[in-house]
Amino acid sequence: MTTRDRQIDRRWEQLHTWGPYGLLGISVVLALTSAGLFDYTTEWYVAWALAGAALVLQLWWHGTRGRRPGRGRIPSRAGTLYYVVRWALAFALTWIDPFFAFYAAAGYMDADELIPGRNRQRFGLVASSVTVAGAQAGGMPFGSAVQWILFLALLVAMSALQMVVAHLQEAETRRSHERGETITELERTNTALQQALDENAALHAQLLVQAREAGVADERRRLAAEIHDTIAQGLTGIIAQLQVVANAPDLTTARTHLDRASELARHSLGEARRSVQNLAPVALEHDGLPEALKNTVAEWGERTGVRAEFTVTGITEQLHDEVSATLLRIAQEALSNAARHARATRVGVTLSFLGEDVILDIRDDGQGFDPLALPERTRTGGFGLDGMRARAERIAGTLAVESEPGHGTALSARVPLVRHE
Repeated sequence: MTTRDRQIDRRWEQLHTWGPYGLLGISVVLALTSAGLFDYTTEWYVAWALAGAALVLQLWWHGTRGRRPGRGRIPSRAGTLYYVVRWALAFALTWIDPFFAFYAAAGYMDADELIPGRNRQRFGLVASSVTVAGAQAGGMPFGSAVQWILFLALLVAMSALQMVVAHLQEAETRRSHERGETITELERTNTALQQALDENAALHAQLLVQAREAGVADERRRLAAEIHDTIAQGLTGIIAQLQVVANAPDLTTARTHLDRASELARHSLGEARRSVQNLAPVALEHDGLPEALKNTVAEWGERTGVRAEFTVTGITEQLHDEVSATLLRIAQEALSNAARHARATRVGVTLSFLGEDVILDIRDDGQGFDPLALPERTRTGGFGLDGMRARAERIAGTLAVESEPGHGTALSARVPLVRHE
């Protein structure tokens, strides 16, 4: 309940408490100024006695309400008794002087809060209308047929009006009750929704932690495979060449194997640097993904002597760091595989921004292979396609490979476009 609603309820409570006092006072003042009560007659003494009884009745009911906090508006037998006695006093006073009809009008204010039962409440309203209509028809008792006709007409009109007002009040009360229930239900729903959101947030945080842990594990496996398949194999080859040099029969043979060992050492050093770069892509430290890919493709082309081209299509957007790092590492892995296996003369790399997706395509005109006939990875095999596919799937992406022996290879990585936060 809002503060305004509480203020309105408090004012209604004050009106129901002090209203009958005010109406009784107005009736007494008007009666005193009229000619009827200045004559010292029996009716004068009876009227004052009845007015005093009405005041005592109000004080009694006021005290009863005060001893029953929170229940003043609940219909009860005590409330019905109070209403009936008050109506009888008002009827008798109005019979003596019509100005006491003001006091009788108090029955319109609180019938629904004093009398239990809808039909009894309406009967109480009709009874109050009898007293008020009698006063408006010229005062009781009636001395002519015209007064009776006027009394009946007023009684019907006021009763009908009171019934309509009572019906509207009941409808408004019912709607207020329904609104209260709806608000209560919405509060419960909002509380349940907030709890669900909190649980979802906690679950999301847990999933992020698990995803990071899985990513770390995948990266460790990838680096282990990289080291084993490149650096370790290169060192093994260097050792083998040096062993030949140690047993070489002449200087020419020794020089030949020393040159081979040097070449293997340089190649292993390059592989080590590439692995470190994959671990922390410094190319993205100052540049966005398009610029980093452009530089990577250009450097790869200069290093391998293969014609390499880079193209960007669509509206370029700043991508999330993880998306950029994933696509850059896939491109580096694909270019490394092309240099080692494809024997290509031309390579094309395209980065496409397509609405909600980003697509990275790497194509070469090399010797190709049969994707369905790839051998299982061995101690001398590369990490290659499995690593690239794992990277793409880690950020809800996919990796597609099209290749045919003698017709080159096309690799396409599609990932969701997640913008930089």
